Amino acid sequence: MQPPLKNESSVLVFTLSGLNETMENRYVLFSFTALYYPLMVFCNVTIITTILLHKKLHEPMYVLLSHDHVISYIGCLIQIFVIYSSILCDFSTLTVMAYDRYVAICRPLEYHSKMTNKKILNCILFCWLTPFSCMSVLIILISRLTLCGFNIEKLYCEIWAVAKLSCFSTTVNNVFGYIVILTYFGHAVLIFCSYIHLIRKCRKSIEVRHKFIQTCVPHLLALINVTAAFLFDVLYSRYGSKNVPQGVRNFMALEFLLVPPILNPLIYGLNLTIVRQQVMRLFFKKQMR
Repeated sequence: MQPPLKNESSVLVFTLSGLNETMENRYVLFSFTALYYPLMVFCNVTIITTILLHKKLHEPMYVLLSHDHVISYIGCLIQIFVIYSSILCDFSTLTVMAYDRYVAICRPLEYHSKMTNKKILNCILFCWLTPFSCMSVLIILISRLTLCGFNIEKLYCEIWAVAKLSCFSTTVNNVFGYIVILTYFGHAVLIFCSYIHLIRKCRKSIEVRHKFIQTCVPHLLALINVTAAFLFDVLYSRYGSKNVPQGVRNFMALEFLLVPPILNPLIYGLNLTIVRQQVMRLFFKKQMR
């Protein structure tokens, strides 16, 4: 009989081994990320600034270079919280947007009576508090685990990767994880139900059909983008095979981290004519000065 393990919870750092088999690519990955994130921030800030500056738009509208990659225990938990809170916040926001479009297109005369300031505030709180609450509980559940390892086979810290390092049962973590997944699956059901009503409404009017194409198609593309990235990350983390080449795993990890944030402002913001026009005016005015 083996003696009981001691000091299993003394893990202070994790090793991210996602680049071990492709170390020669670390300069490419670093350069790509270093250029990409400023672009991502620029696109999002441009959309936000444009909408803030123009009241008309306030109305309803249709560390890779190092040889060893380590991260502290606390840093890993913070990274998990930030990454997954962000992706879940996307889902919550897309759900609220679907409801807004349903009211605007299917019940236009009731829009201002339904979308009051109080309801908008509740929607904003829903978008932020729901993912933050879910992730806070998940982080607490992860932090109580006794770990027997420190090697995470990904480019970033991930919930199930850390849970797999536990010395003992993770049943509670798994149960709550499935509750979170089902909660956001419910979000998706609500979105698709709203789209069923929207499509039915669009069949009756050419004007409504134009509104649907202009405002709902970008929203749907953003939803598909976020859903595909999130589903692959969750399903591969829980059920994926280690036989998949590391290069493919790294590519999908980068897709999960980088593609949704950059596509959201491009798909949803710049695709709308009124937003695109204001962005162009903003830059042309600066150039003329």
